[in-house]
Amino acid sequence: MRAVTTTTYNCTDPEQRAEGLAHAQRAIAQKQCVVMPTDTVYGIAADAFSAQAVATLLAAKGRGRSMPPPVLIPRLQTMDGLATDVPAAARALAEKFWPGPLTLIVHAQPSLTWDLGETRGTVALRIPDDELAQALLTVTGPLAVSSANRTGHAAAQTGAEAREQLAESVEVYLEDGFRPRSADHSEGAASGVPSTIVDCTGERLRIVREGALGLAELRDVAPDLLGHGEEPEPASEEPEPASEPAPAPGQPDAGQQRPGA
Repeated sequence: MRAVTTTTYNCTDPEQRAEGLAHAQRAIAQKQCVVMPTDTVYGIAADAFSAQAVATLLAAKGRGRSMPPPVLIPRLQTMDGLATDVPAAARALAEKFWPGPLTLIVHAQPSLTWDLGETRGTVALRIPDDELAQALLTVTGPLAVSSANRTGHAAAQTGAEAREQLAESVEVYLEDGFRPRSADHSEGAASGVPSTIVDCTGERLRIVREGALGLAELRDVAPDLLGHGEEPEPASEEPEPASEPAPAPGQPDAGQQRPGA
């Protein structure tokens, strides 16, 4: 593996932003990792179709293959190239909340030659609502992205915080200020809230991680969505109809008309 020369770009400056995006695009093509802002927290990103790049990302975080990273995509249409058998309710959620803090776990296209880890044939997809992230995704294509922090530590909300944890394991840091932008980042403010993750691979959609989008607003679009830890109600059994008593000997059946009646 070649040595990594780490560079931070202040993307609030237009010239550095352009240089940073170009460098990040080259780094991704060379199977290196970059740190980018998203609409929730900062993420560490790598080429989703390079097993080597994904392995570098997981190693930088101190994470194993049992926790595969989600994949960020630039547009809704990309989902159909990466996923199969997408339920109508999942598509409706994507159309409503993408770009935004919603991650959908769907069945991956079996023809794709990628290795994100132990995914069991699934992939977690999201479109971030962040202009700089979308600019990078537009020139790189789908990226494997996980929160920019060492496993077990707080997710980074600035590029500088990410660099404190990930250091030389990342080639390019795209610094674009605090994330999420709307958060109160005064001293003692809460960390950025991650995206809500919905598993769309079962009989019913189910929240597997609570996040920025709440159950109520998701159910406005997908009424049958199960909340985190919620189990479906068992199907009620229809009671069997009461049987008619057998007629006494010499008496007519209830369904027969008596003579003269």
